[in-house]
Amino acid sequence: MSDNHQYQVHLHWASDRKGIIQSDALNTKIEVATPPEFPKGIAGIWSPEHLFVGAVNSCFMTTFLAVAENSKLDFSAFECNAIGMLEKVEGKFQITTITLFPQLTLVDEDKKDKALRVMEMSEKACLVSNSIRSQVVLEPVVLFA
Repeated sequence: MSDNHQYQVHLHWASDRKGIIQSDALNTKIEVATPPEFPKGIAGIWSPEHLFVGAVNSCFMTTFLAVAENSKLDFSAFECNAIGMLEKVEGKFQITTITLFPQLTLVDEDKKDKALRVMEMSEKACLVSNSIRSQVVLEPVVLFA
């Protein structure tokens, strides 16, 4: 397998501050728009800011699943909330921090420390987190069934 990969995404402007993104490699289209906090923004539609935070969150999950499997960590549930902080820095808007709140449910209480290590390793190995300037903060929770 090559170390280089391309991921094509096409955008078509629809109207106002709204467009549609899609990829030939995927079956779905996503409506995107300026978020409502900005002039002429549209509520209820995915924004670039939501997609950016979602990219970090979904990459963390997929990386976690691989690291957990390789570490033979058994769990019964995983979910993760992510919050991106948009701030104006030196006159420009940027997402400065993305805080991840993964919640992992284990069956074996003795595996809590291992689970926390696996989540920390996953955040450090996440290629999207490693590709951005925003700080990514991990705030994990481990539950027991």
